[in-house]
Amino acid sequence: MQKFIKNAKYYFLGLLLVAAVFVWYAVFRESREGLEVDFLDVGQGDAIFIQAPNGNQILLDGGPNKKVLNQLSKVMPFYDRSIDLIIESHPDNDHIEGFIDALKKYNIGAIMESGVMVDTPVYQELEKTAKDKNIQKVLAKRGMRINLGDGIFIDVLLPTVNNPNFSPHDGMVVLKLNYGKNSFLLAGDMEEKMEKYLISIDKNLTSNVLKIGHHGSKTSTSEAFLGYVSPEYAVISVGKDNRYGHPTQEVLDRLNRFGIKILRTDEKGTIKIKSDGGSLQLLDN
Repeated sequence: MQKFIKNAKYYFLGLLLVAAVFVWYAVFRESREGLEVDFLDVGQGDAIFIQAPNGNQILLDGGPNKKVLNQLSKVMPFYDRSIDLIIESHPDNDHIEGFIDALKKYNIGAIMESGVMVDTPVYQELEKTAKDKNIQKVLAKRGMRINLGDGIFIDVLLPTVNNPNFSPHDGMVVLKLNYGKNSFLLAGDMEEKMEKYLISIDKNLTSNVLKIGHHGSKTSTSEAFLGYVSPEYAVISVGKDNRYGHPTQEVLDRLNRFGIKILRTDEKGTIKIKSDGGSLQLLDN
């Protein structure tokens, strides 16, 4: 007993040290500088994690399975169990299935979606999980703006109307993330028909980064659309050796003709881009 009492102060000091390390780790992680956009490596699907300097977080699409949880654990502090907003660009399985596990693990502030409804087991399970957790739902519509603070905001470019009977790709949520002189155009699986429509109603599409539509399918990323966006970087979220042949050589050739730097998740893993509002920086994994 005397030996324990003698050493008790050392145990106490050790606990204080551990606590101090944890606190400073938390302070360091929460004191971010700049906007970080992480195009998560979730295989053949999409998932984009957006972190503002003030700690606000958005997950755009959830990938095709629970792999999104592993990828989120690499970009979020281990103690962080909340995400302010998740956004479904559209209800295809490769964009929403991972949300089911994310809803079970994290406290989600709200869900934004296109309003398109599909009769698939994955969509029905996601809807039920969100309802069981009483998570607020918001329909995305052109003209809406999501304010992340610190001068960072997301404009909803599409859809212009919320129609549950639209095809998922026609009712796509398309977003433009803005911070100072930098912008990211996040195109989901938008195809050429909707690219032409967006060009006809919006001439302010120029962006530093373009998330390539539909994983580099030949049905997306038209020359006209690339001309209006004029990106420096093109990010392609795609699975290695996928059965669809994405990205197609046709799209890769088109990007090369425009002199756009191509970043692929099947080659580089998660792609992290940081912005200070004036310039972009590619971060190492």
